[in-house]
This record gives sequence, structure tokens and C-alpha cells, in this order.
Amino acid sequence: MSLQGKTIVITGTSSGIGAETARLARFQGARVIGMDRNDPSLTLDGFIKADLGTAEAIDAAVAQLPAQVDALCNIAGVPGTAEGELVARVNYLGLRHLTEKVLARMPRGGSIVNVASILGAEWPQRLALHKELAAAKGFEAGAAWLRAHPVPQATCYQYFKEALIVWNAVQSQEWFLGKGVRMNCVAPGPVFTPILGDFVAMLGQERVQADAHRMLRPGFADEIAPVVAWLCGDAARWVSGANIPVDGGLASTYI
Repeated sequence: MSLQGKTIVITGTSSGIGAETARLARFQGARVIGMDRNDPSLTLDGFIKADLGTAEAIDAAVAQLPAQVDALCNIAGVPGTAEGELVARVNYLGLRHLTEKVLARMPRGGSIVNVASILGAEWPQRLALHKELAAAKGFEAGAAWLRAHPVPQATCYQYFKEALIVWNAVQSQEWFLGKGVRMNCVAPGPVFTPILGDFVAMLGQERVQADAHRMLRPGFADEIAPVVAWLCGDAARWVSGANIPVDGGLASTYI
């Protein structure tokens, strides 16, 4: 597998899956430009400090990118312990806005990879709502839809990961057919990252203990990164619209 000569934008490069994906992509020959609100913790070929929760900040960040971007990895996110509006803006509305802006710089053969979560697996239960939100084009239209359809704080993280998986599915084929750009999701289970504790707090100890027997252990960031990197490369040129679990088999235990 090689990413030689590709320019890849990766959000969330300050830690966790974003940092490991950036490290691996550079090892495979890519030029990596990071985006994060925090300073990076590893060597990058370029870095843009940006708040990915506002359209204005995203537009300013995109203006600093090179004319051609071969792949975009949307890895940055905030946990469900954050205020619900922030979760919506960073994990869904901002991600979507950034993707649409970077898409204009992508050639045929480009790739977009969104990091979702196993916690988005219940999207079929709210499919109609998620498709309505996906149809609300643009950051402000999406924000207006959410004001009319408020999401409870307790389930906001899961809700927007569900919404991301559905948007990925309904939008991907239009871009693949029309622009030759693929878009896919990767859905990790629990991962040893700086925000793992936030997930435990969000779900509660009872839920965590009840699910502990379903998995060998939480994953490591460097076990998720290779799948993200593979989706960026030409070896995955016929994979589009997929949501790939990378969870040590956890999702399979619910069948």
C-alpha cells in the first residue's frame, strides 16, 4: 500500500487516530497537512490551526490549502460530554461543510474518509430524520433544521454519528458518479485515546461493564489508522459509500 505523492488533509492531528493516521500516511509517502484547534504532536508537512465548528473558520482554513487535495480524512471530533450544540457543529455540520469546500480542490480518484463510531449503529431507527438533515444543504440550513428538531444532550454523540453514517451513504454516490471522488466511513469501537474517559462518562459505568465481555480490549489508534489510510489510496478505488467497522468484532456481537 502506498500513498506516494498524494496530498492528504487530516483533521484532528494533535492526538489519537488523527495523529496516527498522519504518521502512517507520511511513512507511505504522502504530503500531510493537519488541521486542529490544538498544536500538532508530530511532524507534518503543513498545519492549519482552526476551529472546525464554524463555517467562517473552516472557510478561512480551506483558503490556506493547496490547489489540489487528493484525500481528506475527517477525524477531529468532540465527545458527548461536550455541550450538544458544539457536538453538532464539530462532529456533523462543520465536518460536512469542510468536506464540501475541500471537494472543489479534489481531482478524480480523490478520497474522503469520515470517522464515525460503533455508537452510530442504530441509524436505521432514525433514518427518516437523518435523511431530512442530510437534505438540509449548507451549514446554516443544517443548523436551522436542528433548531427545529432539537437533539437531547444525553444522546447527541450517538445521534450525530448516526447522521454522519447516513449522510455518507446518501451523498457518496452523487460525488462518485459526478466527480469521481469516493467517500466512506470508518466506525471504530472504543479506542485508547485522550477522550476515552469521556466516552466512559457519557455511556455510564453500568453500560460499559455490561458490554465489556463483548470485546477483547479497546483498540489502539494505530489499529484504526491503517484502514483510514487504505481508503485514501488507489487500492480502495472501488470502495465508496461504505461504513467499515474497525472494532475488534464488537459490532458482530449484536447480531
